[in-house]
Amino acid sequence: MTDDRMALVELIEQGADSDLVREMLAFAAERMMELEIEAKTGVPCGSRSPERLNHRNGYRERGWDTRAGRIDLAIPKLRKGSYFPSFLEPRRTAEKALAAVIQEAYVHGVSTRSVDDLVKAMGASGVSKSQVSRLVAEIDERVNAFLTRPIEGEWPYLWIDATYLKEREGGRIVSTAAIIAVGVNTDGRREVLGVATGPSEAEPFWKAFLRSLADRGLRGVKLVIADDHKGLRAAASKVFSATQQRCRVHWMRNAFAHAAPKQRPAVIAMIKTIFAQETAEAAHEQWEQVADALREKFPKLADMMDASREDVLAYMVFPKDHWAQIASTNPLERVNKEIKRRADVIGIFPNDAAVVRLVGALMLEQNDEWAVSRRYMTLETLGSVSHNPIVSLPALAA
Repeated sequence: MTDDRMALVELIEQGADSDLVREMLAFAAERMMELEIEAKTGVPCGSRSPERLNHRNGYRERGWDTRAGRIDLAIPKLRKGSYFPSFLEPRRTAEKALAAVIQEAYVHGVSTRSVDDLVKAMGASGVSKSQVSRLVAEIDERVNAFLTRPIEGEWPYLWIDATYLKEREGGRIVSTAAIIAVGVNTDGRREVLGVATGPSEAEPFWKAFLRSLADRGLRGVKLVIADDHKGLRAAASKVFSATQQRCRVHWMRNAFAHAAPKQRPAVIAMIKTIFAQETAEAAHEQWEQVADALREKFPKLADMMDASREDVLAYMVFPKDHWAQIASTNPLERVNKEIKRRADVIGIFPNDAAVVRLVGALMLEQNDEWAVSRRYMTLETLGSVSHNPIVSLPALAA
């Protein structure tokens, strides 16, 4: 037994035989995934049992960078929900980024009493600038590699949303917009494509942001789904020749502000009849009828409807199977809530780089989760979008 153990140790210690270490790691990873999936399904692979909790649904390929080299993993998928291997340590990067931002605020002397308490709770009291610099550099390297990676394939749908955070700038506390861009490609996969900070109303900012995505390879964009940011529509048209869908949920909130609280239920019921229509033509006709019916009592609301019809109903010329997802920025709601939850811990960010660091780390981990989940849209419905030009309704353009 001792001789066998020594022989194994000698094989592992041979520098030239790094393939053996990778194979051992790959085997261990495969066994761990099988055990974790078995716990989620309730039965071993290939077994039948009335106590089954879930079913397998194929595999997804993913690279795993280790000290022994890159290992290609076949991560099992589930029919219900998603699975992410525990040994890949989901959320670790985001947690490190949160710690880095808190510590950076502490070192720069801009922390509040609550941040001081957090630093001490993490065992980081008396943290030095060099320690913070090392942690920040580690996070920034991963986040920057993620945010500048090449974008391959075609992405017909692009969601863009802004979350407003507080940061310190020149001795003042200002509100800055953290912009998130999420796309769906022709394979039906959803990915975080970009993160930026800047003035959300300025066209030069939007043009620079969209141009940076195009320079990394983003193409095939047909619809940009976003709130009514000034300058974004012009930038999207210039950079991608894409239509902009104004977020239907945000538009409705703005519309209801023109009616008194007691009158809103009736107004809501009327406006909802527009979005219940089965075709784009019927929706445009219903929009005009509702606007005319509201014009006498709610002239400002009617004027708003006249000016925004094309933007709010842009999604209806795309496949009906996609309407629920592309009518608003609601698909990013969970992402924004997570950003806000982590940002509330910070309170005030010490600088712009700290915002990108934390938000970028969160989006990196979110992207990993989406990579092992099921397709966001089906290949069949996306085929009609990628191969056919999307045109507006000429008869209703006026």
